[in-house]
Amino acid sequence: MHSKSWIHLILLFTIICGCATHRPATIQQDNKAKTFAIYSGKANIYVYRNEMFAFASKLPIAFDGKPIGDLGAKTYFFFVVSPGEHEVICNSENESKLKLTVESDRNYFVWVEAKTGILTLRSNLLNVDEAAGRRGVEECRLLLENQ
Repeated sequence: MHSKSWIHLILLFTIICGCATHRPATIQQDNKAKTFAIYSGKANIYVYRNEMFAFASKLPIAFDGKPIGDLGAKTYFFFVVSPGEHEVICNSENESKLKLTVESDRNYFVWVEAKTGILTLRSNLLNVDEAAGRRGVEECRLLLENQ
């Protein structure tokens, strides 16, 4: 096989894998998460990707060591958590990790930045302020965790 054929085969495989099924939440669940309401003594963590770059590719997300699902363009995950240490991991071409020390009665926002990699996407996880995080989440659709 010619090298160009291999590149086309790899790109096709990446596109097919990137189109894996994800579980969108209902509009009601999405709207409820976007109220940014916090349960007393708990905190909210929003993990979002509000860009269209590489829209057909998904980035696998794990939360506190548990695989959650694949984050696509304009989507987010939402977690209600207890105060303490939490970790978000994105296993793309590189492994991005972000540890958060969470206090009760607060919202936290993790922006998953997609970047060009050699064969697939690379990622960067950034803890952003509430104003930027809310704007980013508003542009996105809630996904449910894989069961």
